Parts: sequence; structure tokens; C-alpha cells
Amino acid sequence: MHQHELMINQLAQGLRPTADGMAWFAGLAEDDRRLVLRALEQFCVQARATEADVPEAIARSGVRPTYSPAVMLTRWRLHMTGLPSYDLPRAFRLLVALLAVADARRRARFCADGCSHAWHHLGPGQVGP
Repeated sequence: MHQHELMINQLAQGLRPTADGMAWFAGLAEDDRRLVLRALEQFCVQARATEADVPEAIARSGVRPTYSPAVMLTRWRLHMTGLPSYDLPRAFRLLVALLAVADARRRARFCADGCSHAWHHLGPGQVGP
């Protein structure tokens, strides 16, 4: 699992505090931030996020519903890599929350009795970035 994948999954599963994730994201170069957002978009699709997950994701993220990433998400536009640089942290926070909502549902429905998804087996001993 790549460094960014580990961090994203730890954040989505509540294994890392949001503040750690935001600090990590802020420390990345802008191009890397956009790559992380692209990966997050893909993870949300893979976790089968739906439009119905959006209100909870916005609430969990703490991003104001009037900010561009939240408005985009309410219109079911996941692709946020083209946002201005000042909106990237908001998009990151929002997409992590969306992944958390969708992945929790998926884990409850399809992985409750065990699965082979490596990202569902992150333990406290695994140290990320």
C-alpha cells in the first residue's frame, strides 16, 4: 500500500485524527495534493459512494455547505482536482468524509464476516507517513 493510500484509509477509518491528515496534506506539493485528490475520488467510487451520502459527508467534514467543494459534491461532481489551490484542503477533508461514510456502509454489508481488502485490515501497529 502506498503512503497516500495508507494515510487516506487511516483517516477514513478513524485510525488517525483529522488534524494529522490535514497537516500531512498541507505538507505536500500542490501537484501531489491533486494526485491525492484523484486517488480519493477513485476510492469513493470504489467504495460505492452515492449522492445520498453527501449530506452526512458534508456534516462530518466540517466544510461549509456553501464552499465550492461542498457545492460540487451536492451536484454529484466528485472530480475536484481542478479547484483553485486554496480549495484543495477543503476538498480533501470532504472526500475523506465521503469515503468514510461509503466505506463504513460497504464494510457493514459486504465485509462484516471478513474480507481480503488490505485497507480493511489496518492495525494500530501500522505506522503511516
